[in-house]
Amino acid sequence: MSDVQDLKKSAWTAIDSRSDWLIDVAKTVLQNPEPGFFEIKTSKYVSRKLEELGISHESGIALTGLKGYLQAATSGPTVAVIGELDSLRVEGHSYSDPETNAAHACGHHCQLGMMLGVAVGLLATGVLEGLAGRVALMALPAEEFIDVEHRYGLHKSGQIEFMAGKQEFIRLGAFDDVDMAMMSHTSLSSEGKFAIGGTSNGHVVKYIKFLGKAAHAGGAPHNGVNALQAAIVALNALNSQRETLRNEDTIRLHGIMTGGGVSVSSVPAEVKYEGRVRGGTTEAINDANEKMDRCLRAGALTVGGQVEIITLPGYMPLINNSTMMDIFSSNASQIVGSEHVRRNPDHLNRGGSTDMGDLSQIIPVIHPYTGAATGAGHGIDYLVDDYIQAVVNPAKAMCATIIELLSSDAQKASKAIADFRPNLSVEGYVAIQRSRLNEEVYNGI
Repeated sequence: MSDVQDLKKSAWTAIDSRSDWLIDVAKTVLQNPEPGFFEIKTSKYVSRKLEELGISHESGIALTGLKGYLQAATSGPTVAVIGELDSLRVEGHSYSDPETNAAHACGHHCQLGMMLGVAVGLLATGVLEGLAGRVALMALPAEEFIDVEHRYGLHKSGQIEFMAGKQEFIRLGAFDDVDMAMMSHTSLSSEGKFAIGGTSNGHVVKYIKFLGKAAHAGGAPHNGVNALQAAIVALNALNSQRETLRNEDTIRLHGIMTGGGVSVSSVPAEVKYEGRVRGGTTEAINDANEKMDRCLRAGALTVGGQVEIITLPGYMPLINNSTMMDIFSSNASQIVGSEHVRRNPDHLNRGGSTDMGDLSQIIPVIHPYTGAATGAGHGIDYLVDDYIQAVVNPAKAMCATIIELLSSDAQKASKAIADFRPNLSVEGYVAIQRSRLNEEVYNGI
């Protein structure tokens, strides 16, 4: 048995010995869900768990984020392990907060257990002494891009600039000393124990206000300008665009109405809409975004009202690093068997979006999935039913991947970093995201 394999075995034994503790972390977070940039309790809880492991760390990054380090015996690259602090809002979920509708219907609670599990494994006797480099343990806020009006308010008040966790961490320089990164995400048990590879949609985020004029809805509706009718026309026009979209671009146009008027007796003077334009490439997103804007303007023009169109910088498509995927797949196969590890083609697009895609444009990353849940993702019935596969096995696979990357004077990590060709520098990324923010007021002229 090689020295590296001995290190992995020591780490796996340590993780198994604290599996109940790690699963309890995940279940505690599940029972206390908080949406993005509201994760006060969750952040403090994870901070206490890091303290229990003796890991000093910084808090309050991008409002609620955390970052600590484990130092190996000698210097070398820094590998980040990421967990996400936030929940969705899903009314009716069995673990939703009755006051906020916050619910972990996407499995982020398990990521925090995984991240701490990696730390447990690396802290096993002799493991860090056999490695070169550092491991950054990072708990990030606000991956789910929801509550757009609130986040835009945080932006306008100067509390944040970018409105998602990894975006803001990148801007703040919290990834400047990180050379490569990984995280795992839960998925349905029917998809297999581990799946790695593929990509995701990028997107831009829309925050829209249709503005009209209030009047008595029964006595004098002709004196008003109905903002709700403007929104209805715009959304119907948007539906008419779907035949212009190519299947291979995986475009998704969707949203929710967050305000539709204040009184049934008054012609609606303000209607609010939060939307997404998703797609597999920047070019496809830009094309679909312009089509959406034309439809929004058409709604305002139809009724003689106004529309405020605010386009916010969303996410970029995910690029999984091939070298890191190979190492992760090999280690995952040792844990669950190669027949339970699926490698997806690079072009396979799950349709959703993640700000891990943004980070993948700058440094090498992987974002594997672990099959441990039932129900529909982001739905009221999404529940993790296998916590060993949801927390313990991914922690072991990521820990072993790090050991392999940083052993032998970090030769494999150094080669992966040297071979990587980033699409963007940090400075270039920040400049592009700033340029994507656009505010327009259209009044039919």
